[in-house]
Amino acid sequence: MKKKVKLTLIFFIVFFLSNCISIAEKTGQILDGSVFEEKIITSFNGYNENGSLLNIKISIIENREKQKSLIFTFNNFPMFKLRADIPDENGIFQFLSLDYLAGNTHGWNEFSLQIFGSGYLIYSNSAGELEVTETIEHIQITHGRIHRYDTRITGNEALIALRNRSDRISALAAWMLNIENAPKGQTIKNFENFWKPILFPELVSKRKRPNNWCLSYDSFQKSNDIRWNTGYTERVFSEELWQVRNTGTLLRDWEEALMWIYMEYEWSNVLELLSNKIFLQGI
Repeated sequence: MKKKVKLTLIFFIVFFLSNCISIAEKTGQILDGSVFEEKIITSFNGYNENGSLLNIKISIIENREKQKSLIFTFNNFPMFKLRADIPDENGIFQFLSLDYLAGNTHGWNEFSLQIFGSGYLIYSNSAGELEVTETIEHIQITHGRIHRYDTRITGNEALIALRNRSDRISALAAWMLNIENAPKGQTIKNFENFWKPILFPELVSKRKRPNNWCLSYDSFQKSNDIRWNTGYTERVFSEELWQVRNTGTLLRDWEEALMWIYMEYEWSNVLELLSNKIFLQGI
């Protein structure tokens, strides 16, 4: 009976949490306690110089040890937040990490990516000004966890897997962005609908496949019950992605880390947003 009551309480709390991440992810956070580790002290919406609301919120948060951090969240990218230290007496702050958490049909990926960059922030309880003075650069994933079906991968095993996936996603996004007229600023749904037929024509209906997807002399390689068109792979993709696609690894990345791919592909939009002075208004 006690176990049943405990599980009921967990899912009751999950239901009332914010809807930025999936119920599976929220449950995982509750079970390991991470959802209770930080609380928001104050928050600001961001505006441009013309007074238009921007898709960014800046919060000052505090952890259990009373240590404060600066958190940047983006309405269009709920899967990650940027963390920085609190500004010093001159208003200067340093970016510390990109904290990522997003789910999929099989589980979720969670990691902290060390980043480099700095900015200037002055604020009161009701207003402030923010300017990023040194462009954010990615360094390396420092820790993370993977939940896949009933298995939770942690420690060094998770770190290696996440770093390898990061390398593959970076290579994929670079190739995608090099495609002529590659669309930007899409919703995640439009992003998926546009790119899936290009990346995986074997998995979509014939009418959605690219015109050059299958030629008479193409060869195929079977992996995970899918016959991958290796001729199409070599015609369309950069060489470093050939084996990744033909072995089904690219499909697994797509299924388990679509939001991560989307984030990497649209990262320049985040940098562009942060490249101008942002005026803050307390929430």
